[in-house]
Amino acid sequence: MTTTPQTPEPENRNVQDTASVPAGRIARLARLGSLATGVAGGMLAEGARQLANGHRPSMGELLMTPANAKRVAEELARLRGAAMKVGQLLSMDAGDLLPAELSEILGRLRADAKPMPMLQLAKVLDENWGKYWKNKFQQFSFQPLAAASIGQVHEAHTKDGRHIALKIQYPGIRASIGSDVDNVATLLRISSLIPKGIDYQPLLEEAKRQLHQEADYMREAEYMRQYQALIADSPHYTLPVVYEDLTTENILAMQFVGGVPIETISYASQAERDQVMTWLLDLLFREIFEFRLIQTDPNFANYRYDQQRQQLILLDFGATREYPEKIAEGYRQLMQGAMEYDRAKMDAAAAQIGFFQEYIRPEQREAVLDLFNQACEPLRWQGAYDFGSSSLAGRIRDAGLELSMEKDYWHTPPADALFLHRKLGGLYLLAAKLRAKVDVRSLFLPYLN
Repeated sequence: MTTTPQTPEPENRNVQDTASVPAGRIARLARLGSLATGVAGGMLAEGARQLANGHRPSMGELLMTPANAKRVAEELARLRGAAMKVGQLLSMDAGDLLPAELSEILGRLRADAKPMPMLQLAKVLDENWGKYWKNKFQQFSFQPLAAASIGQVHEAHTKDGRHIALKIQYPGIRASIGSDVDNVATLLRISSLIPKGIDYQPLLEEAKRQLHQEADYMREAEYMRQYQALIADSPHYTLPVVYEDLTTENILAMQFVGGVPIETISYASQAERDQVMTWLLDLLFREIFEFRLIQTDPNFANYRYDQQRQQLILLDFGATREYPEKIAEGYRQLMQGAMEYDRAKMDAAAAQIGFFQEYIRPEQREAVLDLFNQACEPLRWQGAYDFGSSSLAGRIRDAGLELSMEKDYWHTPPADALFLHRKLGGLYLLAAKLRAKVDVRSLFLPYLN
């Protein structure tokens, strides 16, 4: 709802559509403890039922009852923050390497979170802008446009004529990141769903680091200003202007941008779909090899399209990463090697990026290179690669899953690689959804040594 700004009353909120965010560490730990107890109880009940029917269930069968899956997903979504985000990261970044049962639970967290109640929202606004913040606004929509793991987005109009979007962080999220990640890891470990011997600690530590960065709205604002300067030479891209006078460590104030969700242009002409996807893949190469600054979150919601101006609107720079020259050069050599059918160059490049551990077997090393080779298929294609008719995404997924299922193989890629692959995979999925045809090879050629 959009209203003249005033402190919301309790009766004005729909309690069924909101959920208060537990702000204190003890409160958040208690929620996770209660979740673990509930899951364990559900497993015992289901186990007794199946044994009575003459069936000896597996741990996965017990955990993945509809009731337990719903219980885990809803509770992590209620906690928001790291509890929800670590589930998203594990699902998206390591989904093919995790047991299907766990991936299914974590995959449920990709949906939007419930927004916080209005009174909790009003308290956050008071603490960041002071009690008289309403005097700055002509209108303020207390109903969020979106709610995610770290915060929620609101629309407003200031009295000086600005139409703005406000990313407002949930209370207590920043302080709870470390303990939340550790608590969720413990929950996953005691569930016995993560195979023994798997060293997933680097992934969890990286999740903590990324979450602290995403929760730093001043950092995100600075990256938006940097990125604005980097793309200033191209009329095809735009991103919102940051309003510094309203931006705090918990509120990111930006220009409200229009456009349509990127996936809706699947009904546009073939030429327009091809053009949009060409711009996106061209931008990725610029990010890697020119900027060495990559917005790593491939969520479709982070892209909108202004059909009238023929511009891509870029959103959400919380997951922006700077890439060292060594990693960028490694990927240049890896892609070039794949394009030139030079396996030795690919092997050296993958080692430079940090993919191979001392204990990896030769056949596993070859399997990793096969996986890279498949991912680079569009680079070898002469002319426009048809993502719509290609089975590339599925083949990459299946190859990754086959490798991960080997008993003695689990290797968490370097963090930089993990997030770059996440971005590339997201763009491949979008290209397939748009049924786009793109000459990827020609986009990469300027970066050959």
